[in-house]
Amino acid sequence: MSLKRMKQPVILNSAGKPITLTAGEKLHVERMQRVMNQRCLENSLGYEVSITTLTTVVKKITEQKFFEVAPADYIPIKVGEGTWSSNLTTYRSFQIADEFETGIINTGGNNDRLASGDAGVDALNIKVNNWAKAIGWSIFDLELAAKSGNWDLVAAKEKSRKTNWDLGIQRVAFLGARGQNGTGGSCLGMLNQPGVTFDATLITQPLSSMTPTQLSAFQQAVIQRYRNNCGYTAFPTHFQIPESDYNGLVAQASPQFPMKSILQLLEEGFQVITRNPSFKILPLAYGDKANSGLATQMYTLYKYDEESIRMDIPLDYTNTLANSIDNFSFQNAGYGQFTGVLAYRPLEMLYMGF
Repeated sequence: MSLKRMKQPVILNSAGKPITLTAGEKLHVERMQRVMNQRCLENSLGYEVSITTLTTVVKKITEQKFFEVAPADYIPIKVGEGTWSSNLTTYRSFQIADEFETGIINTGGNNDRLASGDAGVDALNIKVNNWAKAIGWSIFDLELAAKSGNWDLVAAKEKSRKTNWDLGIQRVAFLGARGQNGTGGSCLGMLNQPGVTFDATLITQPLSSMTPTQLSAFQQAVIQRYRNNCGYTAFPTHFQIPESDYNGLVAQASPQFPMKSILQLLEEGFQVITRNPSFKILPLAYGDKANSGLATQMYTLYKYDEESIRMDIPLDYTNTLANSIDNFSFQNAGYGQFTGVLAYRPLEMLYMGF
C-alpha cells in the first residue's frame, strides 16, 4: 500500500531561495515516514501518537497553562532605556538647607552674609542582566511534524521560548532572579526589597477572616502607619494582598448589614482617606508564601510611581532570523535585557504580613 504524499512546506535558505532535497535526502525522509507509520519511534513529547481506524485527530491543540500576572499593573516598568548597558544609574537629589526661619533678614541690620540653600545628589546602580535562548529544528523535524497535519513545530518552539521570557520577567518582577535575590543580591523583586519596613502587628490573620471590629481597627490604623513611615511625604496608591486572601473578600463585611463586601469596604475607605478615587487593591499569587517561598504572607502598601519603585527592561524580547550552515539544520535566537526591581524611595513602601 503506497503512502499518500502530503504537501510539503517550502523552506527558504539564507538567500531567500527554496531549498530542494537531493535524491538521497528524499529517500531518508521517506524512510523516516515509514518508520513513523510502523510506530517504531517512541517519544512521549514527540510527534508519534497511537491511533486506530476509528480515531479522529482534533484540529484544536490544548496547550500547557500557567498562571499569569501583568507586572506593569503592580509596578512601573520602563522599556527601551539604556539598551546594551551593563548597569543603570539613577540619581537622587536632596535638599540641603537650614530651617526656613534662618532666611528672615533684618532690613535695618547688616545682611552681608545670607543663609544659604543647597542640594546634594547620590546615585543608585542596578545591574542589567543579558538573556538569550536558541531554538533549532531540522528538515526531518519539519517533515515529521507536518505529517500530524495540525501542529506547527517552529511556531510551537517560538511560543515556548517567548512564554519562558514572559514568565521569567513576571517572576523577577515580584521575587527577583533565582540565585540573585538573596540578602545583598543584585536582582531583587517587589516583595523582597531590603530597605522597606516590615510591620508584623497590623495584619496577624487574613483580612477575609477578620471580624467587623478587627477590620475597622485595621482600616483606621494602616494609612496612619504608612504616613508615619514615610514622614508624611506621600500617600499610597496601591495595596497588594495575597490572592488566597483576596478571593475571600467577596464576603459581606457585616452579617447584620449585608450591603457591601469586605473588598468594597476596604477599597472605598482607602479611596476616601487618600483622596484618590483610583486607589487599587490588587491580588497577587506571589504574595502567598506557598507560591513565593517567602517566610510570610506578604501584604504591600505602596505608591505606584517610577520615582518610588521601578523595574527596567532596556531591551525587550527580540528574535533573530532563522539561519543554517548546511541547509538541513536551522536555528535562531531570542534575546533581551532586564533588571530587577529597585525601591528608590523605600520609605514609600510598607510590608505587612504574618
